Amino acid sequence: MRVQSLTLAVAGLALLAPVPPPAAASRATDAPRRPVARQEGSVSAAELLSRVRDCTPVSRGRYRTDAGTPATVPVCGTDGTVFWTADMDIDCDGRPGPRCNSRTDPMFSPATAFQQSDGRHLSAETLPFIVVPGVSGIWNHRDHGVRGGSVAAVVYRNRVQYAVVGDVGPREIIGEASYAAAEALGIRPDPHGGGVASGVTYIVFKDSRATPVESRTSAVQVGERLARAFVAEATPATAEPGTGG
Repeated sequence: MRVQSLTLAVAGLALLAPVPPPAAASRATDAPRRPVARQEGSVSAAELLSRVRDCTPVSRGRYRTDAGTPATVPVCGTDGTVFWTADMDIDCDGRPGPRCNSRTDPMFSPATAFQQSDGRHLSAETLPFIVVPGVSGIWNHRDHGVRGGSVAAVVYRNRVQYAVVGDVGPREIIGEASYAAAEALGIRPDPHGGGVASGVTYIVFKDSRATPVESRTSAVQVGERLARAFVAEATPATAEPGTGG
């Protein structure tokens, strides 16, 4: 950008002086977006992970985390949840935006298996959601109270992110979540080379639902309430003073 300088009284001429471009602002705009990890709710990662240390399989077999890898991941269950620990691949499908589109993701699809309340497809870059495997002989998520909009707690390292079930993936592969879910957990959300290879635990609360499905606020409120009840089940009752034997 160029601006006109003040008229010089001595010369009586108007000089045009170049002004340097706002380099710092340009760099800030063009710089890659770094994931910003956030903790949602008061239930800690340690509390949730302590409840899913033991696996009672509900799937008839195991899933691969990527095509061509060994099938090592079972879906496990409790009375109120199903869960698995796997990698996280990045799902950028759904309504296109500046970070999820056919240019940023060579595998981009403008559709998600489930839609929001106005009939539009979900936005992977704004809504934290997870992907469940397609129905197969290994596992049918619908038989365990898991549907579009079901609420999940996703745990990575010391962080918990509440999300909804928003898409369905390949029938033999597990471990995928939206751009927004990865970003909130501090995981690189780039659909082309982002994600993490292991260490992500997905806990889905049976027969739960965020209303509407696209509401992050509802997912957090429902997820926090169910997570608190889930960890409380493992806490032994303490006798009141004077009542113990």
